[in-house]
Amino acid sequence: MKTLWTPLLLAAAMGWGATASAQTVTLTVASFPDLDRGIKLAIPLYKKIHPNVEIKLTSLAYADHHTAMTTALATGAGLPDVMAIDMGFIGKFAESGGMEDLSKPPYNAGQFRDQVARFTYPLAMSGQGVMVGMPVDIGPGALFYRKDLLDRAGVSEAELTKSWESYIESGKKLKAATGAWLLASAVDIKDIYIRSNLKDGEGIYFNKQGQPTINNERFRKAFELAKAARTAGIDGKISAWSNEWSEGFKRDRIASQMMGAWLAGHLSNWLAPESKGKWRSAHLPGGAYASWGGSFYGIPKKAQNKQAAWDFIKFLTTHKDMQIEAFRGYDAFPSLLAAQNDPFLDQPIEYLGGQKARRLWKEAADRIPAMSVDKFDPVAAEVVNAELEKVLEQNKDIGQALADAQAQVQRRVRR
Repeated sequence: MKTLWTPLLLAAAMGWGATASAQTVTLTVASFPDLDRGIKLAIPLYKKIHPNVEIKLTSLAYADHHTAMTTALATGAGLPDVMAIDMGFIGKFAESGGMEDLSKPPYNAGQFRDQVARFTYPLAMSGQGVMVGMPVDIGPGALFYRKDLLDRAGVSEAELTKSWESYIESGKKLKAATGAWLLASAVDIKDIYIRSNLKDGEGIYFNKQGQPTINNERFRKAFELAKAARTAGIDGKISAWSNEWSEGFKRDRIASQMMGAWLAGHLSNWLAPESKGKWRSAHLPGGAYASWGGSFYGIPKKAQNKQAAWDFIKFLTTHKDMQIEAFRGYDAFPSLLAAQNDPFLDQPIEYLGGQKARRLWKEAADRIPAMSVDKFDPVAAEVVNAELEKVLEQNKDIGQALADAQAQVQRRVRR
């Protein structure tokens, strides 16, 4: 891959965060795929600026990484200097008490707030305003679809995305014409809908007072849409990230997928590389805009090399050329606004049939609200998914399912 880095840029970066001491520092970094690819890209570039810094990367599978970091924070043992944190865990880690507050000296991360996507900083904050992570990439919600399969069914992109109802109707036509499922799981509709078009400061599951807000119209509509998709027989009842899910893409069985913009990289790199040119990207149905994923880097309080850790985090998150390098390398949509406005966004994506899809993702990123996170979000998600499963598989009444979910979450968080 062609690097963006030139001697001039490297010289400029030298004055931007060079390590004064010649003493060798070993910096430990804990990450997960595909975010670890950004670290691998960064190491040789960073070492040109800081030859005295050795970076030791440890990468575990997504769930294993976050489980290991949860345990490490609880015990105080096995902590890295730099910790990667996915958006789904940021609330939990923020409330752990084991992470440095990056908004305070000597970090003063607030200085970069106006330089990144506006919705990222609130995601990194605890309820008490402790900032535990610096955003490195974001996941503007997008709809990816197989244009060739939709063409066979006579379904246009406009028809597919006009509304959630038209999305489901398109799935019926697609299934009849091709036998393919429109989506892997009806749960995907719920996942996107409950995140869509929130107002700044609102959370997915909890209000500002920490009370669950599940038994409401937003969740009711999400459940109704998921149920309609399941009843229409247009989903494969397949969980994301399963072997069956990846096989569904390879075997032309799944015709669309709603996820973060980063899915383009997954599709081209390992999910369905042989489908090059057949996929396209569009905005989510019904004019919805949502954040789907995003990654952060934090520093544990018991890290051994905090100064070097912060310097490396700044290198990854606030340097335009490094952000573009990651964007080129594995489609990690940058959190840094300067990188989002780079001409690179205008380059056609060969895998998506030459579509300039990055501009679409930028449009979505600009519309995403600055929602808040809560340490109990994973608990609420687990309860909501269990109740939706009862609706989809056992025909449980949606109103009762939401009321039960609200009560269960209330009991489990005991607020």
